[in-house]
Amino acid sequence: MYYSFYRYPIYSYFPVPQNVIYSPYLPYREYPPVDPTMLIESVNSYRVLLDQGRRLLDKLGDKTFSMKLMEAAQHGNQAEVDRLIHTIVGISVPIKVSYTPSGVIFTLESPALSKGANCCTLKITLKWGK
Repeated sequence: MYYSFYRYPIYSYFPVPQNVIYSPYLPYREYPPVDPTMLIESVNSYRVLLDQGRRLLDKLGDKTFSMKLMEAAQHGNQAEVDRLIHTIVGISVPIKVSYTPSGVIFTLESPALSKGANCCTLKITLKWGK
């Protein structure tokens, strides 16, 4: 038995299949068949992003590199910030960097899946000022 918005019971004379969403305002809709292939591809892509993020964080933990990065950002030199990020050994995914006087945001995007669309994004937000 289903209930309407106002908690009145809705009686159905026909059995409602288990894979159908029932709403008194919408016609019956069937769920598409479940296929975990894309989810598994996304998980594997995200693992790559996590590894790349770990490499980025390891390099940011180096004091001389961090000072160069912060000085370039403080002077508004986006080209130098991007160049410094691309010098990190082992980084192979696209990274977008945006910063403010109080912090920096690194956005790592996954490589395209077989269908041609990016599935995942890892955003690392770090504070570097008051």
